[in-house]
Amino acid sequence: MRQRKNPVIISPTIDDSNKKFTSRNPQKNTSSSAPHKVFSICLVTRIINSLLVQTYFNPDEHWQALEVAHRIAFGYGHLTWEWKKGIRSYLHPILFAALYKALAFLRLDSPWFMVRAPRLVQSIFAAVGDLYLYKFSQALFGDNVATWALLAQLTNWFMFFCIPRTLSNSLETVLTLVSLYYWPCLRTSSGAVPCGSRKCALVLAAIACAIRPTSAITWIYVGFLELLMTRDKLKFVLLEVIPIGGLVLGLTFLLDRQLYGSWVIVAINFLKFNFFSSGGDYYGTHAWHWYITQGFTVMLFTYLPFSVAGVILSKEWKLPGLIVWVLGTYSLLGHKEFRFVLPVLPIALMFSGYSLANLGKCELSKRKVKESSSSHKNRSLKLQLAVFFLLVTNFPMAIYMSMIHQRGTEDVMHYLSNEARENKVKSILFLTPCHATPYYSTLHHNIPMRFLDCTPSEDKGIIDESDQFLNDPLGFAMKLARNWTQPSHIVLFDSQEKPLKEFLVSHHYYEVRRFFHAHFKVDRELQASVVVYALQGQ
Repeated sequence: MRQRKNPVIISPTIDDSNKKFTSRNPQKNTSSSAPHKVFSICLVTRIINSLLVQTYFNPDEHWQALEVAHRIAFGYGHLTWEWKKGIRSYLHPILFAALYKALAFLRLDSPWFMVRAPRLVQSIFAAVGDLYLYKFSQALFGDNVATWALLAQLTNWFMFFCIPRTLSNSLETVLTLVSLYYWPCLRTSSGAVPCGSRKCALVLAAIACAIRPTSAITWIYVGFLELLMTRDKLKFVLLEVIPIGGLVLGLTFLLDRQLYGSWVIVAINFLKFNFFSSGGDYYGTHAWHWYITQGFTVMLFTYLPFSVAGVILSKEWKLPGLIVWVLGTYSLLGHKEFRFVLPVLPIALMFSGYSLANLGKCELSKRKVKESSSSHKNRSLKLQLAVFFLLVTNFPMAIYMSMIHQRGTEDVMHYLSNEARENKVKSILFLTPCHATPYYSTLHHNIPMRFLDCTPSEDKGIIDESDQFLNDPLGFAMKLARNWTQPSHIVLFDSQEKPLKEFLVSHHYYEVRRFFHAHFKVDRELQASVVVYALQGQ
């Protein structure tokens, strides 16, 4: 799945002055079909990738994208508190709303398509990002490095695990890769850029900021670099940055006005909540060094030493500077997540590709550089061992995290969706931490559902329903049952099942299905399985 057959590459030459790999003619592609072949490989790989991703990672994949899109397309779906505060833009969900409309028109809105189609669409976007990582690496370092960079991108466990998901961060990453390719300031002095590329780069950067305002962290660095290096600074600011940024953000503003029903400036609301009031800290905080010692390190995993070696060997400073800037800026925020720094992960993997190409330079340049047979074999063996090491460490991790770890909350919704199609489910109560499962976007049936709320309170000291339940499951359930219309089904984790067992039996519920969820705990106690209870007579 991960191996490229007959890759189209140009044998690199070695520049002894700086030891960088360059193609014989970086400005000219010797094979016009090469980008098409690379894209085909990436597309097939990412489609397979998206089908293998069957686990739950982050609530935003469903609740801030697909759930909103489902509401737009079908008229029902839950909008979380973020949408009531106006800190999210509809630009990202509208893409999947269009997909849902198309599925409904073609009468393909079955459970399988409702679950798989959004990730399949994202896999197309991901393949575009892979292609532009290849093209960007090719423009900077030549074809050989580009091939190894693409291999690193396709085999890194976290990219495999995250990029096909419908998170706004995934699309932000793709837009970032495409935009970086077109920025003149990031090219070497000999690397030509397409005509009008800076305008294209600005459009893509503006769209990324419209989808995720924090993407501005990346573009502040790149824009400042471009401002320093460009000759006509006033033209860049007054005739490109302001008009293009204003146009894209203005159109997004109009879209949000249409769907919100009132004038909402998402970027300002987002910044006020997440930066000026530290609202994101409500969902947990980490030490300032978390990205360096844990987050980004885990994402790179065994590619880390190769990325560091590639930075040193390449003597390139602009892109490593971007990584340091992004990690450093995000480190200032209390709330930290892996996905926040996803856009710079491919850049780090590019340098892994550089170090792998450097490790194999003897093999690739054997006609240019005379070496003893034993030395040549030794270098070739090192490259083979390095690739083998990367594959055997990343591939099992990718498969385990994508297909096994935390899959129960996805499986339970697939089961309930099929049961609802047969009218066996009338209503559902989720006695789980809030947003622990997908919702209407997966169920795709307009029946009453209830989950435990976790909207941040403006009053300090008041804990939300989700925490109240976790602190005292039985007490909360008994209080809830005093004034409820009994749901036909209750969903909960096995960790809360034991204290609620007698309560469930006394209210005439019995276990109908149990789904494996995880082998180890993540941020709470071990949630080994997800259990479905049904009301007798249903």
